[in-house]
Amino acid sequence: MTGSPPDTYEAAMRLALAEAVRAGGRGEVPVGAVVLGPPGSGVSGPGGVLAAAGNDREASADPTAHAEVLALRAAAARVGDWRLTGCTLVVTLEPCTMCAGAAVLARVDRVVYGAVDEKAGAAGSLWDVLRDRRLNHRPEVVMGVLADECAAVLTEFFSGRRA
Repeated sequence: MTGSPPDTYEAAMRLALAEAVRAGGRGEVPVGAVVLGPPGSGVSGPGGVLAAAGNDREASADPTAHAEVLALRAAAARVGDWRLTGCTLVVTLEPCTMCAGAAVLARVDRVVYGAVDEKAGAAGSLWDVLRDRRLNHRPEVVMGVLADECAAVLTEFFSGRRA
C-alpha cells in the first residue's frame, strides 16, 4: 500500500498544516495541500515545494477550490505542463473523489495524506479512486502522516462552529 516511510513527508505535511490553519482563519474548512517537485529536477523551490494552497471555496465561490486542486493548478503552472510526473501531493485530509481524480489525471507519483475522511475519502476510506485498477494511472498512497495533528485542526474548527 505504501512504499515510502511516512516520516519522509513530515516537513511537507507541516507546511500543508500551516496552509490549513490559514484557510481556517479565513473561515474555510481547514485543509491544506503542498505539491513537491521531483527529486533533483531543478523545478522545485525551497524544500522541494512547487506549490502550496489551502481551501478557498467560500471566498472564491468556487466549488472546485479545494486545497488539492488549487495546489495542483499552481504546480502545473509553475512547471509549464499539466503532467506532474515525479511530483508528490501532500494533503492534510484524505482527498475526496474530485481531488483524488485530479491527482490521477495530473499523473502525480504519490499522494500523501494525514487525517482519514470516513465521510468522503477517496483514497481508501469510502472509495479508493487512487488505486482503482480500471484507471490508467495509480499513484502510490502514503497515509497517516501527522494524522492526529491534521485531525485536531479540523476538530477544533468544527467544534468552534457548533459551539
